[in-house]
Amino acid sequence: MNMASSGEAAPSMDCAASEYLAKYAGKSLCNGLYRVMEPADVERWGRKLGKTFPSFAGAITAFAVDWLGRVFALDSRREVNGKPGVTIFEPGTGHALEVPCDIESFHNEELVEFRDAALAETFFNDWARAGGLAPAYSQCVGYKQPLFLGGGDTVENLELIDIDVYWMISAQLILKLRNVVSGTAINVIGAS
Repeated sequence: MNMASSGEAAPSMDCAASEYLAKYAGKSLCNGLYRVMEPADVERWGRKLGKTFPSFAGAITAFAVDWLGRVFALDSRREVNGKPGVTIFEPGTGHALEVPCDIESFHNEELVEFRDAALAETFFNDWARAGGLAPAYSQCVGYKQPLFLGGGDTVENLELIDIDVYWMISAQLILKLRNVVSGTAINVIGAS
């Protein structure tokens, strides 16, 4: 598997991760709360994340997305229990969050013991109670106004959207605003 378009070799996926993807590829859990990627999407998401978060380029292997469009990936440069560590890439905040888990402990412990923290399940339930639809495989529930642009972390600021469109827009904003000092007023964002 080659994740980087520049010809860089993709990080090798350990046996547990390969088995996980083979067994659960394309599965949606809990009405779209968490979805495992199809094998054909792993490389595409690795490239997309590498462009948006250049410090991770060539080192990550994406494996799942959640209802908010956050992408879960393994980072081959960071080991947890002797295996690649999990990182969550958040389009709504523009952050990459390192989780102190490998793929096995992420699924067997993190998503069991800290499910709400990891997947914002309470917020997902609030969205559903307000009439929000469960996202299909190619969709997510994204922020109309990203949190990093002052949007509220509220159901009213959410919309069902194509996940690729959401990431395309979010990635452009993340890249444009990466070096802007926190608290700087942003009045106009235009094409450069």
